[in-house]
Amino acid sequence: MGFAEEIERLRQLLVEKSFRHGYFTLSSGKETLYYFDGRLTTLSPEGAYLVGKRVFSLAREAKVDAIGGPTLGADPIVAAVALISHEEGNPIPAFLVRREAKKHGAQRHIEGNLPEGAKVAIVDDVITSGKSILRAIGVVEAAGAQVGKVIVLVDRNEGGSEELRRKGYGFTSLFTADKKGTLSIGV
Repeated sequence: MGFAEEIERLRQLLVEKSFRHGYFTLSSGKETLYYFDGRLTTLSPEGAYLVGKRVFSLAREAKVDAIGGPTLGADPIVAAVALISHEEGNPIPAFLVRREAKKHGAQRHIEGNLPEGAKVAIVDDVITSGKSILRAIGVVEAAGAQVGKVIVLVDRNEGGSEELRRKGYGFTSLFTADKKGTLSIGV
């Protein structure tokens, strides 16, 4: 299967598994006509493989040293990329950013493998306002890393990607969704 077939298959999986239409309230309090849960795709075997391949390719193009993002949306994505990167002989270490530092144990805010001074890609399954991604970027930059790229599966086109670009971050979405939840290829 070539790139065009893989990206179309991934779009089909996202539509089948991750989109629910109706009336929903987002964490921001905003009402929407659809709900997107990327984990239903990224935690499926085929979805993990297709996402891992595409995001690995984008991360390699950005010449990053590590890949991570806010937990929970980024968890299956970074694991898939780490696996694909190993298989391709070009390993990219993975890390996750907690919403807040653990209150016990090592009290980490970042879990996994974030090399000191690394250029990193931040990933997530969806972007709406961009708040969770910007929070993760703040934590990663405070740890001494440089964000070289932000990659998401779906951009809801509700201001988050524009805010990241305004702040100077390179941004790519595999797909974009309109206000009704129609999914288009975004790359």
